[in-house]
Amino acid sequence: MSDASKTIAFQGMPGAYSDLACRSVRPEMETLPCRSFEDAFSAVRDGQAALAMIPIENSVAGRVADIHHLLPDSGLHIIGEHFQRVNHHLLGLTGAKIADITHVHSHIHALNQCRNMIKEMGIEPVVHVDTAGAAAEIAANGDKTQAAIASELAGELDGLVSLKANIEDAEHNTTRFLIMAADAIVPHPKAGLLITTFVFRVRNVPAALFKALGGFATNGINMTKLESYLVGSRFNAAQFFADVEGHPENRDLKLALEELSFFCEEVKVLGTYAGHPFRLEEAGE
Repeated sequence: MSDASKTIAFQGMPGAYSDLACRSVRPEMETLPCRSFEDAFSAVRDGQAALAMIPIENSVAGRVADIHHLLPDSGLHIIGEHFQRVNHHLLGLTGAKIADITHVHSHIHALNQCRNMIKEMGIEPVVHVDTAGAAAEIAANGDKTQAAIASELAGELDGLVSLKANIEDAEHNTTRFLIMAADAIVPHPKAGLLITTFVFRVRNVPAALFKALGGFATNGINMTKLESYLVGSRFNAAQFFADVEGHPENRDLKLALEELSFFCEEVKVLGTYAGHPFRLEEAGE
């Protein structure tokens, strides 16, 4: 039996980019592949794992489908974030040559992110549920005309070789992950760059969103993310997912959240955690 305190769960198969993110952030922990995001959350709630690594958005593909709906009801807390550079590899069987490849298999996002190479090679893309699963199937079938687009880790785990590295079209291809735990780990209010993530639903009255967000402007709070999505089947009940810089105990953010609550039916903080160094790199600091 694995030690749950030294286990981190992720959605996908071994070798997936989420697996790679787990190993990058917590190299001392054993990774636990899960069929779905719900299963990854359950693994933490049920004591099978201490943490879960959940992708939330990609700089090329946008936000991860359904994750905004799942996070608020996961029963977990965000305790950290990680930005993982996505380096796609063209993986094939040992002895395979690029000139022999006729089809390339991968997740739809990975295929779309490597359109230039696929077009240049004149090969046929084949959609799979995930990148790691595509690599595993190529390894199992033993056909040298078939290749996969996946991580270098997937190639190592499945015994494939990298025929070509860094084949993604965009050099900035990066995925942001959230690290989730059963219990909140809130840093000190003066612990440097802090991010607070929360969801809220404004009252269904004119200018409610404008008024709700006014407190962030007047209190000098930098909002780095704001997305809306529908709740259930109600087209007039949008919920918002937001990231802001700061700690809820800091006076400015505390006042902004109080003003937000006045115009909202619900405000739920999902976590306060240290901002990843990638944020400072992007800002040129």
